Amino acid sequence: MKTIDQLSNLYSRGKLSRRGFMQGATALGLTISAASMLAVKAEAATPKKGGTLRIGQGHGSTTDSLDPGTFENGFTAVLGYAIANHLTEVGPDGKLRPELAESYEASADAATWRFNLRKGVTFHNGKSLTTEDVIDSFNHHRGKDSKSAGKGLLSAVKSIKADGNTVVFELANGNADFPFIVSDYHFAIRPSKGDGTIDWASGIGTGSLVLKNFEPGVRAESTHYADYWKENAGYIDELLQLSIVDTTARQNALMNGEVDVIDRVDPKTVHLLKRVPTVNIIEITGTLHYTFPMRLDHKPFDNADLRMALKLAVKRQEMVDKILLGHGVLGNDHPISVANQFHNGDLPQREFDADKARFHYKKSGFSGTLKLSASDAAFAGAVDAAQLLKASAAQAGIKIDVVREPNDGYWSNVWNKKGWCAAYWGGRPTEDWMFSAAYTADTKWNDTAWKTTPAAIKFNKIVKAARKELDQKKRRAMYYECQALINEDGGAIVPMFANLIAGLDKKVGHSDTMAGNWELDGSKAPERWWINS
Repeated sequence: MKTIDQLSNLYSRGKLSRRGFMQGATALGLTISAASMLAVKAEAATPKKGGTLRIGQGHGSTTDSLDPGTFENGFTAVLGYAIANHLTEVGPDGKLRPELAESYEASADAATWRFNLRKGVTFHNGKSLTTEDVIDSFNHHRGKDSKSAGKGLLSAVKSIKADGNTVVFELANGNADFPFIVSDYHFAIRPSKGDGTIDWASGIGTGSLVLKNFEPGVRAESTHYADYWKENAGYIDELLQLSIVDTTARQNALMNGEVDVIDRVDPKTVHLLKRVPTVNIIEITGTLHYTFPMRLDHKPFDNADLRMALKLAVKRQEMVDKILLGHGVLGNDHPISVANQFHNGDLPQREFDADKARFHYKKSGFSGTLKLSASDAAFAGAVDAAQLLKASAAQAGIKIDVVREPNDGYWSNVWNKKGWCAAYWGGRPTEDWMFSAAYTADTKWNDTAWKTTPAAIKFNKIVKAARKELDQKKRRAMYYECQALINEDGGAIVPMFANLIAGLDKKVGHSDTMAGNWELDGSKAPERWWINS
């Protein structure tokens, strides 16, 4: 006899009628009332087609563009995944799976990767997907003059060519994680123009939704693509994305029924939202972490003692308690989460130490006031976190002036430009990907400009060696050392890893398992979620 869970699963998948479910449930000893309640729950978990999903996001800027190479925040990531597909994707269970590639395989040294394209896929304009579209989409990021944020991730790619319906990537060195790399939100497949370039300006893709309107920093509107190729996905008729960077305004929009979903729920208001009868809270532990990057190309952050003084001046537990209200864990000045495969749990946790901070600060020779730029566009509570850092640093004799920056344009005008600021990273599924995105010398998003110190040079060499290492034990040791090098010498203060917290109207349906690699089910909520009538 089947269990209740098995019956519920069959019913939610449409494999069992309501009458059959009720008969099976009562046969297992449930009352009619209890069986009815389970039936209602199972019905809510059954994907339904139709409806409009309205998402209020704590991201978005007037400088946003439809060029996937420029995507730099959660708004464009969600939009990009909604209107386009990639060769691979990270599934709700956190595991990699094929997407536009029906399958893929590597050479013995992991230096050659073959992606066999799925047949029958069309773009929103009716054009069939070809190898040319894939090749030109990747070359869009690889050109000599390309300013794509994804360029560094493809620096090892020597050539991309077609072999029948297969796209072949030749890498300078083996990379066991390459299939993960091609799932990155920058590498959306867009239609080729036939001249080696792609049509990104139109917003045409192969995704479940067709872009109808895009107002950077304000909204994006999309509608269902009738010929979408993927089964059991793309349920909604319409998607409305609203950029609501202000945390309070975003929360009010959900409570007032103006949106159905909000991301980046402030931990301070989770308990309030839980009281709203129409709202569900979803909380996932992933790789999201909050940082205060110090750029080594801006004095005085080129001084290792000053960087160490500031790292020792942080009260991390205080930040987790007061900023995250316990909805997270301590960071240790490197970007690898406990959720990652090769997290270095042997590395001693850095603690606040006023005496040691004062020692390194005096040794640095600097005696002025340091400016720390912050905005809640970086993360909810970023300005308060900066103030906490200012207060704890003062105990070590370090003076900090917190500069409150405007929310709009923060990611274009402050982050990756000013010497010291607040920031966040969604993290990456693999160590190599995280390092390649933000810490190696060749990536545009190296927001600490940590490139030329002896430790940074050593780090870059190890990353390249670990990338092609197939022995997992050796690879673990290499990544442990990488984390230690960043922790000791790097420019990143990483005080905490934050849980991903979203607020949903109870009419929004979703599977029990959701991806934690990005907010909103790996930024794929528009494709994976549905509206219950």
